[in-house]
Amino acid sequence: MTELQPKPKPDSIDPVLWSRLQAEAKSPFRGLRQFVYASCAASGAIGGVVFFFKLLAGRDLQTTVPNLGVQIGVVALMVWLWRIDRPKT
Repeated sequence: MTELQPKPKPDSIDPVLWSRLQAEAKSPFRGLRQFVYASCAASGAIGGVVFFFKLLAGRDLQTTVPNLGVQIGVVALMVWLWRIDRPKT
């Protein structure tokens, strides 16, 4: 299969705007995805802190340990997704 060649830049468009449009066409909604990753990671980190201190206090260990594991998993997943979504330079 042949790869599509990018169209030449029209003369009437600002070069900065043209480069931003090309970047958005290559990876649509990257900013939105990164916002979701950061929001979920922050939520998981806050939950992790809460469950960590419940674990230190020794309260309700049968549910605290699995919940702490879930929060750590959420943060790890969001970091991994953020890293694979970085622009390839």
